[in-house]
Amino acid sequence: MYLGIDLGTSGIKAMLIDDGFNVVATAHESLSVSRPHPGWSEQDPADWIAACSKVIAEIRRAKPEAWAKLQAIGLSGHMHGATLLDSADQVLRPCILWNDGRSGAQCETLDKRADFRGIGGNLVMAGFTAPKLLWVAENEPEIFARVAKVLLPKDYLRLWLTGGHVAEMSDAAGTLWLDVAKRDWSDELLAATGLDRSHMPSLVEGSDVSGQLRAELAGEWGVGQVAVAGGGGDNAATACGMGVIQPGVGFLSLGTSGVLFASTASYAPNTGDAVHTFCHALPETWHQMGVILSATDSLAWLSEITGKSAPELAALVADPVTAVSDVAFLPYLSGERTPLNDPGATGAFVGLRRANGLADLAQAAMEGVALAFADCANALRKAGTPVEAAFAVGGGARSESWLKIIASATGVTLLVPEDGDFGAAFGAAKLAVACKTGDVSAATFGTPRVSKEIAPDAALAGAYAEKLVLQREAYMALRELDRAEA
Repeated sequence: MYLGIDLGTSGIKAMLIDDGFNVVATAHESLSVSRPHPGWSEQDPADWIAACSKVIAEIRRAKPEAWAKLQAIGLSGHMHGATLLDSADQVLRPCILWNDGRSGAQCETLDKRADFRGIGGNLVMAGFTAPKLLWVAENEPEIFARVAKVLLPKDYLRLWLTGGHVAEMSDAAGTLWLDVAKRDWSDELLAATGLDRSHMPSLVEGSDVSGQLRAELAGEWGVGQVAVAGGGGDNAATACGMGVIQPGVGFLSLGTSGVLFASTASYAPNTGDAVHTFCHALPETWHQMGVILSATDSLAWLSEITGKSAPELAALVADPVTAVSDVAFLPYLSGERTPLNDPGATGAFVGLRRANGLADLAQAAMEGVALAFADCANALRKAGTPVEAAFAVGGGARSESWLKIIASATGVTLLVPEDGDFGAAFGAAKLAVACKTGDVSAATFGTPRVSKEIAPDAALAGAYAEKLVLQREAYMALRELDRAEA
């Protein structure tokens, strides 16, 4: 038996699978995000441990005989978070999360100090870990002075599980301290942030063994010796779950944030349109991503202010959509990454009239997210990594009408897997298998059977291309307005 643990922004999920990759049990526990100031986003790492303990206890109760056969654990988690520990491994402050935008000024500073784009393979963005540490150094110097280790969120879970400070390549690439081509920490990039290798965890590949479950936990949980795999950042782990480990078909994740992911056989950075270039969770493999920060979170926000659930809002939209909404929505509620690289970007409805109702707003929100994905698809094409087809995953992928909109807006054919959960927890469990068997081939990381293909609607594609131009113009106009009012 193999356990995958995925530490998400809104909750933690555990999945137990058997040797045939069949799901034996799952459990989920919700998490909350603290936003003490505009643009801030934080979590208490103690909440991760508490939630992880609960999901494991739930699986143990549900499947005690299967649980007793546990051989390995794989980890996945949201990337870029700054978990700061002192010399006694005590947490110094709440973890600053991936969607926290406070470090915009520090990005400009770091960009001038070192070749983050060339060595780190990415633009310096407020969501990444390095500028967060510079913000702490400048705004909380007493805390920065006590920092002994910086861990990514899932690697704080690893510390609890194994007692070791270890990271793996896909997540480490999102810190901006990794030499992504060499798959090793960069002394130059660390020094630019006032850090050195002593502050970093050791590195393994995602399919390697990173340590063994602590004897105390093994005894408490009723298991024998259990290996803990390196695992992967949430997107790389999802790719492992979907079998997206070679160039060709990618995946589109419609979750809190949105990702268009493509595997690459070599390190090929392209920072011009804020494309992310990271190590994959498997050896000698890399990947590129376009990332948007408010995907299903756009509907969640609309749900909060209207009192209608996100599924209720989605149900208001015609299936299939036959005409593009005359209302536009800018989905930049938490800033934006690809291709804008603008943590200060703001959201808006544009073109509202008295006759518009909630159905119009819901469709506009779904289209705004789809057009943000279109920006990502275009950025990957410019980077030389076209995505013609992609597996659709994430909570928002349950809405077929939304997938049809996204396919038409992006020009990407979306592949809907047959019933099953092929997300990050499943990928983490597969990485647990690989750490025991050593097999990183398609025999372990195979693709799921497809239940449906959703092709772009040619009748809508042109209209969405025109609306994308208008959305970009509205963003520029709103940005100038925001700056004028600042």
